[in-house]
Amino acid sequence: MSDLIIQSQDIIERILTLELVRVTERAAVSAARLRGRGDEKAADQAAVDAMRRELNRLPIDGTIVIGEGERDEAPMLFIGEKVGTRTGPKVDIAVDPLEGTTLCAKDMPGSIAVMAMAQEGALLNAPDVYMDKIAIGPGYPKGVVDLDASPEENVRALAKAKGVKPGEITVLVLDRPRHQDIINACRRAGASIRLITDGDVAGVIFTAQPGETGVDMYIGTGGAPEGVLAAGALRCVGGQMQGRLILDTEAKRERSLKMGIKDPKKKYDMMELASGDVIVCATGVTDGALLKGVKFGPEIIQTETLIYRSVTGTVRRIAAEHREMGKFRLD
Repeated sequence: MSDLIIQSQDIIERILTLELVRVTERAAVSAARLRGRGDEKAADQAAVDAMRRELNRLPIDGTIVIGEGERDEAPMLFIGEKVGTRTGPKVDIAVDPLEGTTLCAKDMPGSIAVMAMAQEGALLNAPDVYMDKIAIGPGYPKGVVDLDASPEENVRALAKAKGVKPGEITVLVLDRPRHQDIINACRRAGASIRLITDGDVAGVIFTAQPGETGVDMYIGTGGAPEGVLAAGALRCVGGQMQGRLILDTEAKRERSLKMGIKDPKKKYDMMELASGDVIVCATGVTDGALLKGVKFGPEIIQTETLIYRSVTGTVRRIAAEHREMGKFRLD
């Protein structure tokens, strides 16, 4: 390993203890102020603005490789945007300032602010398109499930690897009409289905802790950005994930080719989605199974954050109390 890479890792480790936590904390608090207001765009923009401000304070030369869309579609944190002071190591950044915008707007469980950071070139530079995904948690032989296998086959294979009957497997699926065939197939195999309305990143991460969440497998189609973020987090605990971009129009294929994706049908494993030293940070906006939401008190704001680091397999849970309320609101 070169001295430059070692130096970059040292700097990343240092700034990603409290510095990255502050990025998602500020985004979560800004979005939480608009919980239940019914305005998804306003909540999302508040989170984007706060996250961008904090990212630009970090001593990094960062590039957004997974963002809020492309330059013409997103006023801030678009794919290709440069962030940080531009004086530190070159890093790739994936962001979802407010995952679960509808959940936040309706004050429903599971909305989070999440981001990932890694060395330059470590995160899949994918367009903002859909991705087919399958994920399971740690402790299973490599390749026990496969994106190209049928849902029934995957349920039975996972049940065999777990040493249980298919009826004891729970599969998490986004509640979308496009997933009805998957839902029916899993149920035919005997599995239980848990439906979620939003929260693709958290949904994949649920498989990492089946004892707590009750979720064994995630299957379905969701955003490619969320897939990269989730893969980074899952790598830290030793799970498995595969994804394939859905490039079903010529425009999408051309855009992907410009971003370096030569094979539009490629099946990516977890390491190809998020390689190297990846750190993922997520702060709860609304209460959920993964994280507690932001709590506003008369003098204190409370937040809860998870930090995942792939190179060490470390998962940290940080409960914070913020007393400088005036400064917290304005920064």
